[in-house]
Amino acid sequence: MKTIVSALFIGLFSFLASSQSEDKYTLESYLINDKNLDKKVESVFQSLNENSIIAQLIMPAAGRLGQHKDTIKSLLRDQLIGGILLLNGTKDQFTNWINEFESMNVTHQNLPFMYSADAEPSLVNRKIIGSTPVVKANAISSLLEVLKVAETISNDLNEIGINYNFAPVVDMAKNKTVGYRGFGSNPGNIVPFSNAFIKKTQSKNIVATAKHFPGHGLISGDTHKALQVIDGELKELKNYPPLIDSGVLSIMVAHIAVQNNSKFNTNGAPATASRVIVNDLLRDSLGFKGLIITDAMNMGGVIRYPNASVKAIDAGCDILLMPNNARKAHREIKFEYTGNRVFKSRVDESVKRIIRMKICLGLL
Repeated sequence: MKTIVSALFIGLFSFLASSQSEDKYTLESYLINDKNLDKKVESVFQSLNENSIIAQLIMPAAGRLGQHKDTIKSLLRDQLIGGILLLNGTKDQFTNWINEFESMNVTHQNLPFMYSADAEPSLVNRKIIGSTPVVKANAISSLLEVLKVAETISNDLNEIGINYNFAPVVDMAKNKTVGYRGFGSNPGNIVPFSNAFIKKTQSKNIVATAKHFPGHGLISGDTHKALQVIDGELKELKNYPPLIDSGVLSIMVAHIAVQNNSKFNTNGAPATASRVIVNDLLRDSLGFKGLIITDAMNMGGVIRYPNASVKAIDAGCDILLMPNNARKAHREIKFEYTGNRVFKSRVDESVKRIIRMKICLGLL
């Protein structure tokens, strides 16, 4: 009898262990067709109310150049946000904030947040005080050095609790605002160095982001100050297909208009609010299946564009980064969501992509 009971126990343990292993997902799972993962995404989605669904789209910033912590906590309590950019602070401060915010998420029955940072090699030591010193991107000269830098940055982010890195920059080096932040000083290094950075980052359970789509390096101006324009051919677009094919999981779209381009003219709109760029080019033509995030929505290149939050989501962006007023953005999107079936369908698709990423990060 004892042997039979032991055998039954072992069998039950094996079944449970097998079931758990089947449900264990990693970032590598995100792009794989998996019916069980699809079912889990749908189950989580169906558990959310309208406020929580729309909240997943909105990622304000906390830190010296972001919102006050009390503002973030208010947005969190009201189920209006789904992630946070940690912007200019110390390593210890950010670690403590994440622990506090996640404790609040449990209390308020929110989905766990994705926590992001501009942890580019050229910016990370300024953005996260106390992070391990690394070589700036334009001074990196070998793949081995790229991997070392990516691992160092990722180790720091894992210690803090940051799971979403807005790096690498894949722009050419001509533009002084973004050029020094990427590997473009030698154009031949952009794709292989970016790919190495992405693969190492994502192997450490952190989502990597290629930016700034469709290319910020060959324009002369600064999108922080005003809308910039690509005149004619999208010359930097060639940097993206190899990264997409290799599995980059996030791409950031810039506040750049496109003119004199018969196929991808944005008619004066920033790319972030242009369905031609976000959906038709990035999602359909290039076949990108990961998360599409806007550049900061409080930047000069988009802030004066009317109804920008709704238009960016309608264009196909999944996440609004740093809307000037997160509460207002949520309200505007919710208004459109409840009255426009096509828009509602687009929002639901984006939210399911975000939930899928949260599952693959091990957050759910």
